[in-house]
Amino acid sequence: MIRVSVMYPRTEGGKFDMDYYVNKHMPMVADRCGAAMKGMTVAEGIAGGQPGEPPTYTCVGVLSFDSVEAFQGAFGPHMAEIMGDIPNYTNIAPVIQISEVRM
Repeated sequence: MIRVSVMYPRTEGGKFDMDYYVNKHMPMVADRCGAAMKGMTVAEGIAGGQPGEPPTYTCVGVLSFDSVEAFQGAFGPHMAEIMGDIPNYTNIAPVIQISEVRM
């Protein structure tokens, strides 16, 4: 199993429309990826590791797939549409990481 983490760093002047992301963008991603996507989570940053510290990330979206190939096969054909929707909810450039799940 792999996870595709899409992390939006908290930045000066950064804007993020969580309602749009949760109710429009992520359902569109799920629809386009279909059954190849095994799950998804959205985590809204609320605090850092120390008291009073702001979160490192405004939002982290995580998509689960059986393999990198399954992700690429499901996401690839819709990449332009999915990535093209980003300006509708944020001006923050996402940081993307693909990880193998070990536990």
